[in-house]
Amino acid sequence: MKYYTSLRPYVAKRIELIEKADVLIGIPSYNNMETIAHVIESVSSGLHEHYKDLRPVIMIADGGSTDDTRDVADVTPTQPWQEKLVTIYRGPAGKGTAFRSIFETADRLSVKACMVVDSDLRSITSDWVKSLLEPVINHDYDFVAPIYCRHKYDGTITNNVVYYLSRALYGKRIRQPIGGDFAFSKDCAKFYMEQDVWETDVAKFGVDIWMTTSAIVNNFKTCQSHLGVKIHDAKDPAVHLAPMYRQVVTTLFVLMEQYYDYWHKIEGSEPTAIFGEDPGTEPEPISVDMKLLARKFKFGFKYFGVLWKKIFSEDVYNEIQEAAKKPADKLTLANETWAQILFEIASTFHHWQHNKYKLVELSTPLYYARIASFINKTKNLNTMEAEKLVEENALVYENLKPRLLELWKKPLDNGSDPNIDFDEV
Repeated sequence: MKYYTSLRPYVAKRIELIEKADVLIGIPSYNNMETIAHVIESVSSGLHEHYKDLRPVIMIADGGSTDDTRDVADVTPTQPWQEKLVTIYRGPAGKGTAFRSIFETADRLSVKACMVVDSDLRSITSDWVKSLLEPVINHDYDFVAPIYCRHKYDGTITNNVVYYLSRALYGKRIRQPIGGDFAFSKDCAKFYMEQDVWETDVAKFGVDIWMTTSAIVNNFKTCQSHLGVKIHDAKDPAVHLAPMYRQVVTTLFVLMEQYYDYWHKIEGSEPTAIFGEDPGTEPEPISVDMKLLARKFKFGFKYFGVLWKKIFSEDVYNEIQEAAKKPADKLTLANETWAQILFEIASTFHHWQHNKYKLVELSTPLYYARIASFINKTKNLNTMEAEKLVEENALVYENLKPRLLELWKKPLDNGSDPNIDFDEV
């Protein structure tokens, strides 16, 4: 079923009664009863402290929580003269659909600026409101991405996949392209709302990278803003992140198809304007099950290795094979090899006419190997030192980009759909 609006009738009616607002704060939620009150209170205080003269609306876009998230949101007080909407969005379940409802509301209320923050944040302060909204309201930026102090093992999809590819492809050094907390202008929100992507992975976890990429490619004025430490319901990549990895990477590859005419001409990268200062705080440590990461990678090699051999170049496959022989605490996968893996998966995704999504699924164990390798290489580094390594690694992807272009243009040796029997999986 295709939904032509993500707003339920009672919400649409409430928006009609509100008529107009200056600022909209959107909070997508799902089973966040432990943290939602703190997030609402923080954004409410921030609006009161920094934008008291503006008319704000706080919108909780819920995915049908089965705990008391909506009840808690309903009873959490806000500062005087602030409207609050608590709604269950319509459409496919996912963060992207929640964002769609927020974009629609921003457009209907004709707000000057819109901001979205995650509902599981434990470190959000009232100052986040100013940090994200200030570039839009006072400096005419259309899209504001966050910069956090995060533990070196938090944000593994960002640190090992999305930042590298996004920077090399589109030439902007946006450090947290899937950060979760953004601000955007009225025009940018309207653009997002009008795109026909809401039945795709964008409606799930793919929305953040889609927003960031779309803002860059469509020439919206972009910047970044320091928010300080991000403490949220962190997830062990060995246990929780496979679905997110698949949805984000699939969206990345689909965007590569869509925007090839833009990214194939980009060489190197450039920084954006950055607001605020890095507080240099050391974040709380995050626990990762290294043995489970290694076990999942080796399990993947055992069952998918015959397919990987058909998909990857000989040198890359040999590196994967060697990595599979190592114990968890010695497992390494060179950054250059990981860059080649991502480029070869992306180009294969481009050439194949069928089984594209199965291809991304088959790469998930390789993501586990990369995370294990990153942990082994950074276990004796502090957050700042690990961040320096990430920046050094990013240059490898920029330097190897000609290889990606070569693979993209070159037909596969065995045709557009290699002779791979996915029943083997």
